Amino acid sequence: MDIQQCRGRILIGKPGLDGHDRGAKIIARSLRDDGFEVIYTGIRRTPEEIALTAIQEDVDVVGLSVLSGAHNELFPEVLKALHQAKGGDIPVIGGGIIPEEDIQHLKELGMYEIFTSGTPVQTILNTFREATEKYRQRKHKII
Repeated sequence: MDIQQCRGRILIGKPGLDGHDRGAKIIARSLRDDGFEVIYTGIRRTPEEIALTAIQEDVDVVGLSVLSGAHNELFPEVLKALHQAKGGDIPVIGGGIIPEEDIQHLKELGMYEIFTSGTPVQTILNTFREATEKYRQRKHKII
């Protein structure tokens, strides 16, 4: 893919012990088909591994998928690990089986957006585009 045509670099991570990654792979493929460069960490990664990979790969957005019910523990741990790795300004988008009542709290902690199962893929793509553009503007001070 021509670097000029790339929409951005996205890391898709599966923190924790959750072994189900079908949704994460669908999102990763959809992002790729939309012109993003996608790095997929695979399943069962620690928050620290995800943060380190995000920094090493110089990503514009991190996408997390959790189906295990551990989102209230894992999403904040990834945010903390990114902050400690000097990547606290990288937007983090989460998705999975997440109860509606947990979404606002996760956003208050610093999540850019949270998606639940059944969200249209186009809505998710639009959010990744928006987050990438905002991050790149801040990063390159194009404001």
